[in-house]
Amino acid sequence: MKLILTDCRIFTSGVDLSGASNKVELSAEAEERDATNFRSGGWKEVVAGLTSGTVSAEGHWSAGDPAAVDDATWAQLGGRGPWTVCPEEATVGALAYTTVALRTSYKLGAQVGEIAPWSAEAATSGPVVRGAIAHPPGIARSGSGAGEPIEIGTVPTGGRLVAALHILSASGTGTLAVTVETAPAEDAWTEPETSVFFDPTGQPGGQMVSVVAPTAGPWARPTWTVDGTASFLLVLALSVQP
Repeated sequence: MKLILTDCRIFTSGVDLSGASNKVELSAEAEERDATNFRSGGWKEVVAGLTSGTVSAEGHWSAGDPAAVDDATWAQLGGRGPWTVCPEEATVGALAYTTVALRTSYKLGAQVGEIAPWSAEAATSGPVVRGAIAHPPGIARSGSGAGEPIEIGTVPTGGRLVAALHILSASGTGTLAVTVETAPAEDAWTEPETSVFFDPTGQPGGQMVSVVAPTAGPWARPTWTVDGTASFLLVLALSVQP
């Protein structure tokens, strides 16, 4: 199936860059290390060394709001935070790639008469993982509740469950506490295992948590508790790291 990129979603820490972007690239690579020896059969033999990745994006410049690309990029430049990139959409179950990355560069400006552009890059400071959206943007949460279960697959022995949380907005007074529950079946939520805990917060921002393979699975769902009268918009992506 061919895919035309028309509705990519880009989340970095507590900011949704989707509406300010028209290009995004995510790359991952492993260093090639020569392991050739006299018993390699006359062929070069290589093994993987360190792995690394980059995230780059560009689009139309805007400023004057904490969620605007200029304000957000200046605030994050030189800092680390989670990134989530969705090739098509950010609905529950949609394909998502996540990583923690260091904001390394920011470029803006062009010639007279052009729409003001921007471009930025970030270097990964952890694994790039492939997973799915567990909580979509655009749904305000208050009080307590649980999201729709998704099947993330069984985390293998020695593997990790990786969760990336983006809190996009906060209104009112109070804090948000988010967890991820796992269970062996889609309808087995009477005694789920709480596998991921995020730090409670009352402000926009991002967190990434990586935990050693939970005993329950392969189903997962988000839960949230809002202490106070606040309301929050958030995005959550879950991935299995072998």
